Amino acid sequence: MIITDLDGTLLREDKTVSERTLAAIKRCTVKGIKAVFATGRGSTAAALVPPCLFDGFIYCNGAKAYAGDVQVYSRLIPVNDARDMLVACDKAGFRVAAEYNGVHYSNFNVANTFPQLRQFKEVDFHKHNMDMEKIYAIIDSPEVVKLLRRYMSEDLYLQESRDGFAFVMHKEAIKSSAVSSLAEYWGIGQNEITAFGDDLNDINLLEYSGIGIAMGNALSEVKAAANQICGTNENDGIAIWLEENLL
Repeated sequence: MIITDLDGTLLREDKTVSERTLAAIKRCTVKGIKAVFATGRGSTAAALVPPCLFDGFIYCNGAKAYAGDVQVYSRLIPVNDARDMLVACDKAGFRVAAEYNGVHYSNFNVANTFPQLRQFKEVDFHKHNMDMEKIYAIIDSPEVVKLLRRYMSEDLYLQESRDGFAFVMHKEAIKSSAVSSLAEYWGIGQNEITAFGDDLNDINLLEYSGIGIAMGNALSEVKAAANQICGTNENDGIAIWLEENLL
Protein backbone atom coordinates (compact mmCIF):
# COMPACT_ATOMS: atom_id res chain seq x y z
CA MET A 1 0.00 0.00 0.00
CA ILE A 2 1.19 3.50 -0.81
CA ILE A 3 -0.17 6.46 1.17
CA THR A 4 0.21 10.05 0.10
CA ASP A 5 -0.68 13.31 1.77
CA LEU A 6 -2.24 15.87 -0.58
CA ASP A 7 -1.17 19.49 0.01
CA GLY A 8 2.57 19.93 -0.39
CA THR A 9 2.99 16.26 -1.32
CA LEU A 10 0.83 14.89 -4.12
CA LEU A 11 -0.50 18.32 -5.07
CA ARG A 12 1.69 20.98 -6.61
CA GLU A 13 1.42 24.53 -5.33
CA ASP A 14 -1.35 25.29 -7.84
CA LYS A 15 -3.30 22.30 -6.40
CA THR A 16 -2.88 20.15 -9.51
CA VAL A 17 -1.23 16.75 -9.91
CA SER A 18 1.21 16.11 -12.72
CA GLU A 19 0.37 13.56 -15.40
CA ARG A 20 3.60 11.73 -14.60
CA THR A 21 2.56 11.30 -10.96
CA LEU A 22 -0.94 10.15 -11.87
CA ALA A 23 0.51 7.64 -14.32
CA ALA A 24 2.94 6.27 -11.72
CA ILE A 25 0.15 5.75 -9.18
CA LYS A 26 -1.99 4.07 -11.84
CA ARG A 27 0.84 1.68 -12.69
CA CYS A 28 1.13 0.80 -9.00
CA THR A 29 -2.55 -0.05 -8.71
CA VAL A 30 -2.34 -2.20 -11.87
CA LYS A 31 0.40 -4.17 -10.08
CA GLY A 32 -2.00 -4.77 -7.16
CA ILE A 33 -0.64 -2.10 -4.84
CA LYS A 34 -3.35 -0.23 -2.95
CA ALA A 35 -3.24 3.56 -3.31
CA VAL A 36 -4.63 5.82 -0.57
CA PHE A 37 -4.58 9.54 0.06
CA ALA A 38 -4.50 10.85 3.63
CA THR A 39 -5.29 14.51 4.10
CA GLY A 40 -6.16 17.05 6.74
CA ARG A 41 -8.92 18.21 4.42
CA GLY A 42 -12.49 16.97 4.65
CA SER A 43 -14.37 14.89 2.11
CA THR A 44 -14.38 17.71 -0.46
CA ALA A 45 -10.71 16.85 -1.03
CA ALA A 46 -11.84 14.13 -3.43
CA ALA A 47 -12.53 16.89 -5.97
CA LEU A 48 -8.81 17.70 -6.17
CA VAL A 49 -7.73 14.30 -7.53
CA PRO A 50 -9.30 11.56 -9.67
CA PRO A 51 -11.00 9.47 -6.93
CA CYS A 52 -11.17 6.46 -9.25
CA LEU A 53 -7.38 6.31 -9.03
CA PHE A 54 -7.43 5.56 -5.30
CA ASP A 55 -8.56 2.52 -3.35
CA GLY A 56 -8.85 4.31 -0.03
CA PHE A 57 -9.37 7.76 1.45
CA ILE A 58 -8.43 9.28 4.81
CA TYR A 59 -9.98 12.60 5.74
CA CYS A 60 -9.50 15.20 8.47
CA ASN A 61 -6.10 13.87 9.59
CA GLY A 62 -7.57 10.44 10.32
CA ALA A 63 -11.01 11.24 11.68
CA LYS A 64 -12.48 9.06 8.93
CA ALA A 65 -11.10 6.34 6.66
CA TYR A 66 -12.75 4.59 3.75
CA ALA A 67 -11.86 1.52 1.72
CA GLY A 68 -13.76 2.45 -1.41
CA ASP A 69 -17.27 3.22 -0.18
CA VAL A 70 -16.84 1.25 3.07
CA GLN A 71 -16.08 3.31 6.18
CA VAL A 72 -13.52 1.44 8.26
CA TYR A 73 -12.53 4.08 10.83
CA SER A 74 -14.18 7.03 12.58
CA ARG A 75 -13.11 9.20 15.51
CA LEU A 76 -15.30 12.29 15.93
CA ILE A 77 -15.13 15.12 18.45
CA PRO A 78 -18.22 14.96 20.71
CA VAL A 79 -19.96 18.32 20.57
CA ASN A 80 -20.20 18.44 24.37
CA ASP A 81 -16.38 18.30 24.55
CA ALA A 82 -15.93 21.24 22.22
CA ARG A 83 -18.88 23.61 22.47
CA ASP A 84 -17.27 25.79 25.16
CA MET A 85 -14.15 26.09 23.00
CA LEU A 86 -16.14 27.19 19.97
CA VAL A 87 -18.19 29.68 21.98
CA ALA A 88 -15.04 31.14 23.59
CA CYS A 89 -13.37 31.59 20.20
CA ASP A 90 -16.45 33.32 18.86
CA LYS A 91 -16.67 35.62 21.88
CA ALA A 92 -12.99 36.55 21.45
CA GLY A 93 -13.56 37.40 17.80
CA PHE A 94 -11.42 34.56 16.43
CA ARG A 95 -12.38 32.87 13.16
CA VAL A 96 -13.22 29.25 13.89
CA ALA A 97 -15.11 26.42 12.19
CA ALA A 98 -16.21 22.85 12.85
CA GLU A 99 -16.31 20.46 9.91
CA TYR A 100 -18.56 17.46 9.33
CA ASN A 101 -19.32 15.62 6.09
CA GLY A 102 -17.82 18.37 3.97
CA VAL A 103 -19.81 21.20 5.58
CA HIS A 104 -18.00 23.92 7.51
CA TYR A 105 -20.04 25.24 10.44
CA SER A 106 -18.45 28.58 11.23
CA ASN A 107 -18.69 32.02 12.79
CA PHE A 108 -17.43 33.73 9.61
CA ASN A 109 -18.10 33.65 5.88
CA VAL A 110 -15.80 30.83 4.86
CA ALA A 111 -16.19 31.51 1.13
CA ASN A 112 -14.89 35.06 1.53
CA THR A 113 -11.67 33.69 3.04
CA PHE A 114 -11.43 30.48 1.01
CA PRO A 115 -13.27 30.95 -2.32
CA GLN A 116 -12.98 27.26 -3.16
CA LEU A 117 -15.07 26.31 -0.11
CA ARG A 118 -18.76 26.75 -0.81
CA GLN A 119 -20.34 24.32 1.65
CA PHE A 120 -20.57 26.29 4.87
CA LYS A 121 -23.13 27.53 7.35
CA GLU A 122 -22.67 30.43 9.75
CA VAL A 123 -24.02 29.20 13.09
CA ASP A 124 -24.53 30.14 16.72
CA PHE A 125 -22.13 27.82 18.53
CA HIS A 126 -24.26 28.03 21.67
CA LYS A 127 -26.83 26.03 19.73
CA HIS A 128 -24.50 23.85 17.66
CA ASN A 129 -25.47 20.27 18.41
CA MET A 130 -23.43 18.10 16.04
CA ASP A 131 -20.35 15.96 16.60
CA MET A 132 -17.52 17.00 14.30
CA GLU A 133 -14.56 15.61 12.39
CA LYS A 134 -12.30 18.54 13.18
CA ILE A 135 -12.19 22.08 14.47
CA TYR A 136 -9.94 24.62 12.85
CA ALA A 137 -9.11 28.20 13.69
CA ILE A 138 -7.16 30.76 11.70
CA ILE A 139 -4.12 31.86 13.69
CA ASP A 140 -4.41 35.62 13.41
CA SER A 141 -2.47 36.02 16.67
CA PRO A 142 -0.74 33.79 19.27
CA GLU A 143 -3.79 34.29 21.49
CA VAL A 144 -5.80 31.96 19.24
CA VAL A 145 -3.70 28.92 20.12
CA LYS A 146 -3.56 29.91 23.78
CA LEU A 147 -7.34 30.07 23.98
CA LEU A 148 -7.78 26.74 22.21
CA ARG A 149 -5.38 25.04 24.61
CA ARG A 150 -7.29 26.49 27.56
CA TYR A 151 -10.38 24.55 26.51
CA MET A 152 -8.73 21.28 25.44
CA SER A 153 -10.02 18.11 27.08
CA GLU A 154 -7.83 15.03 27.54
CA ASP A 155 -9.56 13.38 24.58
CA LEU A 156 -8.44 16.05 22.11
CA TYR A 157 -5.16 17.24 20.62
CA LEU A 158 -4.09 20.43 18.88
CA GLN A 159 -1.76 20.77 15.93
CA GLU A 160 -0.58 23.83 14.05
CA SER A 161 0.09 23.73 10.32
CA ARG A 162 2.64 25.56 8.24
CA ASP A 163 -0.11 27.59 6.53
CA GLY A 164 -1.44 29.34 9.63
CA PHE A 165 -4.15 27.01 10.91
CA ALA A 166 -4.67 25.41 14.31
CA PHE A 167 -6.48 22.08 14.15
CA VAL A 168 -8.23 20.39 17.06
CA MET A 169 -8.93 16.68 16.66
CA HIS A 170 -10.00 13.63 18.61
CA LYS A 171 -6.84 12.13 20.13
CA GLU A 172 -7.29 8.96 18.04
CA ALA A 173 -7.92 10.87 14.80
CA ILE A 174 -4.41 10.55 13.42
CA LYS A 175 -3.28 9.35 10.03
CA SER A 176 -1.35 6.33 11.31
CA SER A 177 -4.39 4.89 13.11
CA ALA A 178 -6.57 5.34 10.05
CA VAL A 179 -3.93 3.68 7.86
CA SER A 180 -3.69 0.81 10.33
CA SER A 181 -7.43 0.21 9.99
CA LEU A 182 -7.15 0.09 6.20
CA ALA A 183 -4.17 -2.25 6.37
CA GLU A 184 -6.12 -4.60 8.64
CA TYR A 185 -9.15 -4.43 6.35
CA TRP A 186 -7.06 -5.39 3.32
CA GLY A 187 -4.70 -7.78 5.10
CA ILE A 188 -1.58 -5.68 4.45
CA GLY A 189 1.43 -5.84 6.76
CA GLN A 190 2.87 -2.69 8.31
CA ASN A 191 6.20 -3.31 6.56
CA GLU A 192 4.36 -3.33 3.21
CA ILE A 193 3.27 0.30 3.60
CA THR A 194 5.07 3.24 2.00
CA ALA A 195 3.97 6.76 2.91
CA PHE A 196 4.77 10.25 1.61
CA GLY A 197 4.30 13.52 3.53
CA ASP A 198 5.56 17.03 4.13
CA ASP A 199 3.91 18.60 7.20
CA LEU A 200 3.76 18.01 10.95
CA ASN A 201 0.54 16.00 10.75
CA ASP A 202 2.39 13.48 8.56
CA ILE A 203 5.08 12.60 11.10
CA ASN A 204 3.10 9.83 12.84
CA LEU A 205 2.23 8.40 9.43
CA LEU A 206 5.83 8.29 8.25
CA GLU A 207 7.01 6.78 11.54
CA TYR A 208 4.31 4.10 11.42
CA SER A 209 4.89 3.00 7.81
CA GLY A 210 7.41 0.45 6.68
CA ILE A 211 9.03 3.18 4.59
CA GLY A 212 8.31 6.80 5.49
CA ILE A 213 9.34 9.29 2.81
CA ALA A 214 9.55 13.05 3.32
CA MET A 215 9.16 15.32 0.34
CA GLY A 216 12.11 17.49 -0.61
CA ASN A 217 9.98 20.49 0.38
CA ALA A 218 8.98 18.98 3.75
CA LEU A 219 9.56 20.67 7.08
CA SER A 220 12.85 19.78 8.76
CA GLU A 221 11.00 17.93 11.55
CA VAL A 222 9.30 15.73 8.96
CA LYS A 223 12.57 14.95 7.20
CA ALA A 224 14.11 13.97 10.54
CA ALA A 225 11.29 11.48 11.14
CA ALA A 226 11.48 9.90 7.67
CA ASN A 227 13.47 6.92 6.40
CA GLN A 228 14.11 8.59 3.08
CA ILE A 229 13.70 11.93 1.30
CA CYS A 230 12.45 12.20 -2.27
CA GLY A 231 12.11 15.12 -4.68
CA THR A 232 9.75 18.03 -4.17
CA ASN A 233 6.04 18.16 -4.92
CA GLU A 234 6.77 20.61 -7.75
CA ASN A 235 9.22 18.22 -9.44
CA ASP A 236 7.43 14.84 -9.48
CA GLY A 237 9.05 13.65 -6.26
CA ILE A 238 6.50 10.88 -5.70
CA ALA A 239 6.51 9.72 -9.31
CA ILE A 240 10.30 9.48 -9.49
CA TRP A 241 10.48 7.50 -6.23
CA LEU A 242 7.77 5.07 -7.36
CA GLU A 243 9.40 4.61 -10.77
CA GLU A 244 12.79 3.89 -9.24
CA ASN A 245 11.68 1.72 -6.32
CA LEU A 246 8.37 0.00 -7.15
CA LEU A 247 8.02 0.15 -10.92
